[in-house]
Amino acid sequence: MTIFFLLHLLLIIMVFFAMAGEGTYDCRESRCGSDGPSIHFPFRIQHQPEYCGYPGFELFCDSKNKTILTLSNSVRLSVEEIDYMSQQIRLYDPESCLILKILHLNLSTSPFFFTDEADYSIFKCSGIFPADYLVEQPCASDKAIFAIESSMSLGFLPTATCKKILEIPSVPFEIAYNYVYLHWSNPECRYCEGLGKDCGFKNYTKQLRTQCLDRPSTTKAGTLKKPLIAGGVLGLILLGIIMLALYEFYSSSKIERENQARVEKFLEDYRALRPTRYTYADLKKVTNLFQERLGEGAYGVVYKGTLSNEIHVAVKVLNDSIGNGEEFINEVAAMGKIHHFNVVRLVGYCADGFKNALVYEYLPNQTLDKLIFPASSKDRIILNWKKLQDIAMGIAKGLEYLHQGCDQQILHFDIKPQNILLDQNLNPKISDFGLAKLCSKEKSVVTMTEARGTMGYIAPEVLSSNFGKASHKSDVYSFGMMLLEMVGGRKNFDAKANISQINFPEWIHQQLNQGEELKIRIEEDDDIMIVRKLAIIGLLCIQWNATDRPSIKVVTQMLEGDGSILTIPPPFTARYTTAGLMECPSSEELECPSNKWMLEFQ
Repeated sequence: MTIFFLLHLLLIIMVFFAMAGEGTYDCRESRCGSDGPSIHFPFRIQHQPEYCGYPGFELFCDSKNKTILTLSNSVRLSVEEIDYMSQQIRLYDPESCLILKILHLNLSTSPFFFTDEADYSIFKCSGIFPADYLVEQPCASDKAIFAIESSMSLGFLPTATCKKILEIPSVPFEIAYNYVYLHWSNPECRYCEGLGKDCGFKNYTKQLRTQCLDRPSTTKAGTLKKPLIAGGVLGLILLGIIMLALYEFYSSSKIERENQARVEKFLEDYRALRPTRYTYADLKKVTNLFQERLGEGAYGVVYKGTLSNEIHVAVKVLNDSIGNGEEFINEVAAMGKIHHFNVVRLVGYCADGFKNALVYEYLPNQTLDKLIFPASSKDRIILNWKKLQDIAMGIAKGLEYLHQGCDQQILHFDIKPQNILLDQNLNPKISDFGLAKLCSKEKSVVTMTEARGTMGYIAPEVLSSNFGKASHKSDVYSFGMMLLEMVGGRKNFDAKANISQINFPEWIHQQLNQGEELKIRIEEDDDIMIVRKLAIIGLLCIQWNATDRPSIKVVTQMLEGDGSILTIPPPFTARYTTAGLMECPSSEELECPSNKWMLEFQ
């Protein structure tokens, strides 16, 4: 009874405000089609008065009721979405030829601009070849046109049948997928949007000064017919929403609702990150009803999928029974801002009710652990030490970008072979940002409320603040442990091993001190120097005190050198026990809460 009374009262209030807003101005919100984007200031439809829109923001509707924006040099693109809070507009080319049309686009006199730019090379080929970084442009008539990001390797491209025709510098990286985001900074209307008001010219003139205006809801004649209809419809919609909310209240737990609200609030705040949002039905279609399974981890199952333009993707469907949405939020927040050759690209995401999923670029050689820890001899891929060194270098460059190359510093906190993906040329890409933390570049340390990471790769300070504060040096520690595994060809931590078994880093250290060749396959004279260099860098990275570890930038410089000036550091003697505990070093020179302090890993 109370609910229906409140609904009735709310309906009366909505009608009252609709009447109160009568006559403010006649620049109504409009659409070209029922599924088209909402159009209001600073945009206007061609037939509306000039004071309804800001200069340069004119749209028109074509014969198919599509919303069209004309840019410089008569480049016409369809408008898919307008985000007034983020001040960005998403455009696509119905002819699927956007990357060629961009050649004729000059935004110097336009109110719009690009962000996150990349360089592309354009090729003409006489055939279509399966490759992860090729995007066919079907608008070409005689031969297939392919766009390849200039930073990508071209080793897989058949030079006999493909010819490079031009370079396109400084365009948005998503343009190869036939869509682009444009942003505008003026007029600044986000404040009005946040107040739930319209933005418009001050005093309804053509002066380029704006103000917040009450949103109109009636016709210019002032009749109550439209507000009453609108109020009734809104009342019915609100009633339906309340009934759905009551249904959700009784069918879902309070924790699940809070988690969903957290995810939705995050997605609203991060709409400007630009990965595509898919529905769960979309993912069923992309993965052919989740037919091909690539792997499974603690947070979900990964499936292979194919987008409409034959680009393969990896779809990670998150377990709805694990966590509170933090892993999903961390992944989108971190990866939506990243564009680097050695970091896996987030293509899109799904937040459909309680179904959360992440869509990445597909990498055919799966993960680094399958390369260095093969399940059987038939699965082993024999690599020379030069290639292993290149893989280590690529991972280090990816980490350096995360720590120093982004607007915010991104700390991964789960660097391990299972989270390093390999493309068709065995180039490494860092993945799985579910445990990542974002912080400003000025902050040298971060606060940890609980330990995060994987046993065997976790830095001491991440396990407990007794060992110091977590920082970018914690990722360096994990990288060092992974580097030693690449050198030794076995895992550094085995929960089934006997507690008296010699610690893995100690074994590496002893072999180096004794001048041994680490009992590893050596085929060429240069291999000895590479193995020694990788081992010493790994030991430097896992020093007990974080201040003794190099930054990842210094690590990259050491990997680029020949290693001749590197010296073996003091031994690292902390070990993991079979109970999942970390034992402190016995040396009194190292700071430690007690001589034999043990920390249980939760």
